[in-house]
Amino acid sequence: GIVGVLGYGGGIVGRYNDQQAKFPNIAHFHTIRVNQPGAKFYSTDWLRGFCDIAEYRGSGLTNLHGSTGDMVILGSFSDQLEPLFFDLTHDLGVDLGGSGGNLRTPSDCIGKARCEFACYDTMALCYHQTMTYQDELHRPAFPYKFKFKFDGCPNGCTASIARSDMSYIGTWKDDIRINQDACKAYAAGEIPVNGGAFAGRDWGKFDIQAEIINLCPTQCM
Repeated sequence: GIVGVLGYGGGIVGRYNDQQAKFPNIAHFHTIRVNQPGAKFYSTDWLRGFCDIAEYRGSGLTNLHGSTGDMVILGSFSDQLEPLFFDLTHDLGVDLGGSGGNLRTPSDCIGKARCEFACYDTMALCYHQTMTYQDELHRPAFPYKFKFKFDGCPNGCTASIARSDMSYIGTWKDDIRINQDACKAYAAGEIPVNGGAFAGRDWGKFDIQAEIINLCPTQCM
């Protein structure tokens, strides 16, 4: 059987038990994909609300995050899908994710929000692409599933090459920049090594040649 939310072509993966009389509590076990917040930023209140919906409208099982990148509510009955969708959109402010032969939920790394390596604003581009192609999530026009993923730099924290059809990977396009004054202060111990993570133990004299310059993969320093 095929199930879904009215007006949407994707977002719900229909699952039925072929022994419904024997296992009535899991006669239906539909999977609901949920479009996660940008860069997967959550407040505890939001997560509690999500878990409450999953427990009240479904089995209480969730998945954060599979290779699709989505949040997932595992297991719900057909008559709960419309109210569950209403709760997600009105109470939590999130849409359904993508499933089936359509655009899948775009996913991005934490980007400039918290990462010093990001070469572009992944959250802004992911939001732009989501809004641009959201109609494709609702009314699939793609011949097969299609995934966007956004990596702010070649570290690839969303594994965009392996997990998407169109990867966006930030690359540095300028000369290397070195703050010489900060480097001297760091080497002299005026700035805590590794943000203070190595405090409380004698790690020996800081060797900028061995610990930084020799580790530069491009040898540009």
